[in-house]
Amino acid sequence: MLSELYIASIVPDGEIPYQDYISKLPLVRSMQKSGGFDFNSSVTFFVGENGTGKSTLLEALAVKAGFNPEGGSKHYSFSTAETHSDLFKYVEIIRGVRREKDGFFLRAESFYNAISYVDELDKIPAASRLISASYGGRSLHNMSHGEGFITLAQNRFGGNGLYILDEPEAALSPLRQMSLMSIIKKLADKDSQFIIATHSPVLMAYPGADIFVLDENGIKKTPYEQTEHYTIMKRFIDDPERMIRYMFESDESDNKL
Repeated sequence: MLSELYIASIVPDGEIPYQDYISKLPLVRSMQKSGGFDFNSSVTFFVGENGTGKSTLLEALAVKAGFNPEGGSKHYSFSTAETHSDLFKYVEIIRGVRREKDGFFLRAESFYNAISYVDELDKIPAASRLISASYGGRSLHNMSHGEGFITLAQNRFGGNGLYILDEPEAALSPLRQMSLMSIIKKLADKDSQFIIATHSPVLMAYPGADIFVLDENGIKKTPYEQTEHYTIMKRFIDDPERMIRYMFESDESDNKL
């Protein structure tokens, strides 16, 4: 059965040089062994500890889908540093039956550069309207990081789109994360697909989302309440004093070793 999603699957394509660090990522070894994996939900989350390869995988997906490695839409062509990995050279995406009409790749670490690019383009004389009109009508630099991102999502994301977001919660309060979830729902109802790397138990609670956990064993689809993010946060909220006491006592024991 042909997928209605814009990205239906990601599969390995070619042998990664052994000396390349990405060949040693459990995620990559798992994909090479399994032959890749499918996307089955309009909202997919990649979660896991730092260093498990979430951003590396997201970046490879974005590049293969035609986005600038540093973020933005497919029309963005700025480059400030060649920091993206070579994983995109060794994977391929399988497209669904439809093509997106809109799209955006958000990288928390390069969001500043992306919105600076919009400001620079608006300085170039042109007959058409300013590009910032599609971003709320004023420079996102005149807002806080969190306000700028929510404004971007509300105004720039138009639906029928492929939106790849790398740790969007980095700039958002818990309340703003809930606002983002509402925006995602409205856009998903307009035939959009979201692929998101996150640490946020709030965003991960999105109804019907697929959650892939990346760890030392590779990558595995996991129910929300079985993720470490959920269980640790729940334990903390249920009894913060006990969790804090446990952490402090563990630190004291480590210092005595």
